[in-house]
Amino acid sequence: MSARTISFLFPGADGRAVPTATLHHGDALAVLPTLPTDSVDTVITDPPYNSGGRTIVQRSSKTARGKYVSGDAKHDLADFVGDCRDQRSYVVWLSFILSSALRITRPGGSLLVFCDWRQLPATSDALQVAGWTWQGLVVWHKPISRPLRGGFKSACEYVLWGSNGPFDAAREIYLPGMFSASQPRGVHRQHITQKPVEGLLRELVQICPEGGTVLDPFAGSGSTGEAALLEGRYFIGVELSDHYCAVASRRLGDYLTA
Repeated sequence: MSARTISFLFPGADGRAVPTATLHHGDALAVLPTLPTDSVDTVITDPPYNSGGRTIVQRSSKTARGKYVSGDAKHDLADFVGDCRDQRSYVVWLSFILSSALRITRPGGSLLVFCDWRQLPATSDALQVAGWTWQGLVVWHKPISRPLRGGFKSACEYVLWGSNGPFDAAREIYLPGMFSASQPRGVHRQHITQKPVEGLLRELVQICPEGGTVLDPFAGSGSTGEAALLEGRYFIGVELSDHYCAVASRRLGDYLTA
């Protein structure tokens, strides 16, 4: 599929239209190599985890919706592809993505990539294979999570923090290492694995310098983009799904024209 680009243009200081947000409809593997070197300040992304299926049967018999949405859920969110790789393929695939993202990111820029407990080791491997310097781990605590009989419930996910070389330690920001926020619910939930803007993404975006550019190679329904715009950053997103690209485009457009 050839990529399609949607730009949201607003007048700049000199009166010319400048892109406040740009959304590329296409595969990140194909789109990222076309973006200019050293053109973004921060990468924040939530790739398909390829988690929850330890065997071939489990991976092939479960859709993303089947893995991440409860059977008694009262919504009908669209499915998405790319979530059935085995762990070795996931590491190779994510390494390619994060390597392209490194080239696009300015020296000193940060990468924040989501994963769950199953894919934490694999994701850290991919991050470092791609050339990023692993700087730490941020915990996302989910207040609403189901108990597990006989054991501990999975009440958190993780955000791996990497940098393109040394990060700027002179910046006067002090960000916490843990956030607590619930996934959007009801009509506010527009994606199967949607992350909360308030309490999580808006805070993570602070790692990007003011007025900088945030890249999300897996834009989904546009949550990272909304958070970036709310915090005065520019946004570049890439989304493969026809459905979710339309959702993200509508969501970003609604925010910018409100």
